[in-house]
Amino acid sequence: MSVVLELKDIKRTFHQGGKAIEVLRGVSMSVARGEIVGLVGQSGAGKSTLLQIAGLLEHPDAGQVIIDGQSCAGEGDDMRTAVRRDSLGFVYQFHHLLPEFDALENVMLPLRIAGRSKQAAVERAEELLVSMGLEERLEHIPSRLSGGEQQRVAIARALANNPAVLMADEPTGNLDESTAARVMDVLLNTIHNRGVGAIIATHNMDLANRMDRCLHLHDGLLEIAGA
Repeated sequence: MSVVLELKDIKRTFHQGGKAIEVLRGVSMSVARGEIVGLVGQSGAGKSTLLQIAGLLEHPDAGQVIIDGQSCAGEGDDMRTAVRRDSLGFVYQFHHLLPEFDALENVMLPLRIAGRSKQAAVERAEELLVSMGLEERLEHIPSRLSGGEQQRVAIARALANNPAVLMADEPTGNLDESTAARVMDVLLNTIHNRGVGAIIATHNMDLANRMDRCLHLHDGLLEIAGA
């Protein structure tokens, strides 16, 4: 399978109270198309920082970020914004849906921003929402959806522009156990079926163990979880 995300020797240091904290000390990893990589580690280990850098939302102090064959770490904001729009999808612990828009409109939004016609955006958004079992919820605003339904809409939105890579940061962390399991079923099946590469950060080892492989971020470095 082709590699859709590659991180090479990523380093990131934060300065707090005159003290340097090395959060990432030379992290390297890759994700293939259709592969789901779990990312685990203690709170504060740097999982979110790593995802922010991989998602071009934060600059590393050193290292390379290569997305779908394109080196991005040293590029300007316009190019990084274009890559995020066209090649990356994001799912967070909280759904961040626009409260005044219904489910269909929330998923249409990134498509319209990317220049798709209204009709094309409607068709794509409907197809994604139906595939996630939300055909009866297209016109529901977020406050009329359950927590699991809201997160499925957020997943559909993240996949709207057919990204090469999906980044998910604790995507079920705000859900109860049974709802989290159902949402993870949808997420994992959708990623595999659509051939998207994915990194999913989670504290839940039961969920992490369902992924294709799992990496543990510890002391600023990655290791195979359980090794």
